[in-house]
Amino acid sequence: MSPPMLKLRWTSEINHIKPDRLLEPLDVLQSREKSTITRLTRNSKIFKAIIKAIQDKKGENIISLDLRKIPEASADFFIVCEASSTTQVKAICDFIEHEVQEKCEEAPYKHEGRIALQWVLIDYVNVVVHVMHPEARKFYKLEEMWSDAASQIHDL
Repeated sequence: MSPPMLKLRWTSEINHIKPDRLLEPLDVLQSREKSTITRLTRNSKIFKAIIKAIQDKKGENIISLDLRKIPEASADFFIVCEASSTTQVKAICDFIEHEVQEKCEEAPYKHEGRIALQWVLIDYVNVVVHVMHPEARKFYKLEEMWSDAASQIHDL
């Protein structure tokens, strides 16, 4: 028995797109020149404030992934840590936002996951923080997904 055929509806707008235009964003990504602007480092104020906030609230297995040499990466760094309860996830996230606001005068661009508190993402554009339950971290395996990135452990 063969799988059911999918019926596709094409609008006149889609029919007028040239196939070479569909590849345009990837071509731009591959040919773009690296920025000469100084990028974030592990010694940057915001990076240090985030790591210290996680450590102060007893976050565990803290790892930073340096994504600066990966062209497809949307940020310079990912910081990943674990929290053993939803209460601790919330406490870590709240404290990160408080400390970064206080020390760097920066608010997050966006955050996700604050309702379920299993995996909270705090996006500071150049640094993205992932506060996760151990089970979620094992399941999603961010470190494996970004294995090209240089990693550094930040546990006390």
